[in-house]
Amino acid sequence: MSRVTSLAKLHVPLGGQDVELQEIDFDVGEGALPLLRTRIREGKRFTVFDIDPASARAWGEALLAWASRREAPDA
Repeated sequence: MSRVTSLAKLHVPLGGQDVELQEIDFDVGEGALPLLRTRIREGKRFTVFDIDPASARAWGEALLAWASRREAPDA
């Protein structure tokens, strides 16, 4: 048995994708394995993948670094 918690839902206007981030706690014996599930819907097609906390942190840092370099400067 696993527990799924929705964390965020985003719509990407340029490509029309819907993105949902979910926390998945998989029961593994006496504990739980926490993973971040990313669900991307493009029309009728879904892409779903699960990543561990360390990979999520690295990915998040890379996304933030990219966005910081591309944001318009404050006026």
